[in-house]
Amino acid sequence: MKRIHFYILAFVFMGANLVIAQENKEDKPKGHINNNKFRQLYQEFATPNMYRTASGAPGKAYYQQQADYEMEIELDDKNQKIYGVETITYTNNSPDDLEYLWVQLDQNVRAKNSPAKLKNGARIPRLQRTSTFVGSYVADPFDGGFNIDYVKNAKGKPMSFTINQTMMRIDLPKALESGDKVSFSIKWWYNINNHVKKRGRSGYEFFEKDGNRAYVIAQFFPRMAVYNDVEGWQNYQFWGNGEFALPFGNYKVSITVPADHILDATGKLQNRKNVYSKEMMKRYQRALNSYDEPIIIVTQEEAEAAEKDFSNKKKTWKFYAENVRDFAFATSRKFIWDMQAVDINGKKVMAVSMYPKEGNPLWEKYSTKAVVSTLKTFSNHTFDYPYHKAISVHAKNQGMEYPMICWNYGRPSEDGSYSERTKFGMISVIIHEVGHNFFPMIVNSDERQWGWMDEGLDTFMQYLAEQDFAKAHPESVESTGGKYPSRRGEPSKIVPYMKGGQDRLSPIMSNPENVYQLGPNAYGKPATGLNILRETIMGHEAFDHAFKTYAQRWKFKHPTPEDFFRTMEDASGYDLDWFWRGWFYTTDFVDIGIESVKKFQVGTRKTGRGSFVYFVPEDDDRYKKENEGKSVVKNDENLKEFLMDNFSAEERATMGDPKYFYEVAFNKPGGLVMPIIVECTYEDGSKEMMKYPVQIWRKNDNRAKVVIASDKKIQNLQLDPKLETADIDTSNNMWPNEESQSDFNKFKEKNTIKQKK
Repeated sequence: MKRIHFYILAFVFMGANLVIAQENKEDKPKGHINNNKFRQLYQEFATPNMYRTASGAPGKAYYQQQADYEMEIELDDKNQKIYGVETITYTNNSPDDLEYLWVQLDQNVRAKNSPAKLKNGARIPRLQRTSTFVGSYVADPFDGGFNIDYVKNAKGKPMSFTINQTMMRIDLPKALESGDKVSFSIKWWYNINNHVKKRGRSGYEFFEKDGNRAYVIAQFFPRMAVYNDVEGWQNYQFWGNGEFALPFGNYKVSITVPADHILDATGKLQNRKNVYSKEMMKRYQRALNSYDEPIIIVTQEEAEAAEKDFSNKKKTWKFYAENVRDFAFATSRKFIWDMQAVDINGKKVMAVSMYPKEGNPLWEKYSTKAVVSTLKTFSNHTFDYPYHKAISVHAKNQGMEYPMICWNYGRPSEDGSYSERTKFGMISVIIHEVGHNFFPMIVNSDERQWGWMDEGLDTFMQYLAEQDFAKAHPESVESTGGKYPSRRGEPSKIVPYMKGGQDRLSPIMSNPENVYQLGPNAYGKPATGLNILRETIMGHEAFDHAFKTYAQRWKFKHPTPEDFFRTMEDASGYDLDWFWRGWFYTTDFVDIGIESVKKFQVGTRKTGRGSFVYFVPEDDDRYKKENEGKSVVKNDENLKEFLMDNFSAEERATMGDPKYFYEVAFNKPGGLVMPIIVECTYEDGSKEMMKYPVQIWRKNDNRAKVVIASDKKIQNLQLDPKLETADIDTSNNMWPNEESQSDFNKFKEKNTIKQKK
């Protein structure tokens, strides 16, 4: 009967459960895809293939196109126009036959009717600079777009072309087969913009006092677009923020300017004796062997004298550049010129600076020194600088880079005085722009799509180079206590950006045109992430080896983000998918806190199954205050017996003697996982740093627990004491919790005290 009742009851319960199950069917939690922070990046990454391998290296079938240029350029200083005729020889190294070619017309962003001027919309501001108002609503719009006179084939016959904003498609009469070349010529001209008033990466500055102009000229010629295995033709329009994607090639360029101008450019000067004076040649020869200090090639006195006489004669400077992705030049009669030799592992490189008198005394004192230091640091961390020179040109409000030459800001007051902020700003921008010779001028990433691949990597390297500059020139950092005041790189510097409103944040993996705050997004956050990898997650040795491997694998090639991510893992042995996903693909932030700390005592118990240790929490009645701090190893007979039976005297002599046991729980209000770094301060004042790997979060994304067994009582715990992880909220980083006054309350209290006084 009992058994029957049992079955009946079981049936009743089963039936009831079936009814409840049906009723609650909709309430049951649903399944989910793999959302683990440590899952592999298979969904985000492109599939490896014969062009780009799973290791991040170029594949056996990797190819890249080549574009060679012959150009004759003339700059009209009186009318601020530039004219050019160029012949492009394009080699199709791809396996594809090409029906047409795409050429970039970046100056068309300055055309009168350019859509780029309308891309951001507008609103009526409450306050606006007079110059901005005049430029927007009063002055006649500047027309700086290309004027294309013709496009002709090698036989001089017109070619069919179509211009779409900043891109020009040239239609070929027959497809350019794989392995073949095609040559064609373009004749063009445009009005040069005033880059101070009209802004821009290229143009001139007008000096009203002496009536001269200093020109920094770039994006000045129709340039071949990239064709590759990733996107085919990279013909994304130039809207102004996303920079450039360019193939490598050889350049033969003749530039005609007024005879009293000083000029330098990408490439080797081919007719130095024709354009240098005898005195300049003597000074240049001295500079070739001066490794300790710059040699002045054109003095300030000579430049000031040249400012007064506007020659009607012309002079042509000829350059040849091999295996570069672009060409730029700077010219003016105002330029002072100095040079210094740099030894890059036995190879001589010339560090060069060009600047008007308005840049002195700051530029003469620091510019070339910054170039020298940058070349050394970047070469040590990547590859030996392969070109024969690197030029820093002074240009107001500029910071822009091209192969072997860059423009940089940093101008003293009219009386020659300057602040420390101006000095360090100038040194930093020179380091940054000269560093761009490595990324992307040689490691040739696609700036138009992935601004962070050159800006972020370069800003990270800039941080290292700034510290090296301070070591090489300690006199420059006396005012800052011997430390270079780097603007970006340290984790704490990115916190204000990462704790900002999500509606104004974008993942690093965004096109530069589509982000609100390009500086923090493409420069600061990637640089900070790499710094965290190097200092906190991987260590210098593993990171530096992997970073150098990436640079050497992809120098003079076109890498993608996946090539970088994969190489960093492949060469280091670190699985970093969790880091790339969180830091680069999301706008998540770091916020890790100490949720609780619980104390325990230890006891032992013998049973028939053996000897066991049990833990008693502090809030348990069995927890004895009188036993706190006592050695369980010495006082517990069961444990002493176990140790005597299972370990030799030599082994027992090396054992610890924990007297305090703590269970520490960490929570993670932020979305990003990071290693847990805890500084433990003991009652006797001593400190110990404990670091738990990031994998501690792999099974529970919200909470992690650790046990600290110590022979000393813990007084307090502090998370991330050196601010290594960019934690946006440090108020939950201490145990015991300390009431932290907000900056606002401190400010309010300070002002209240002032008012009472």
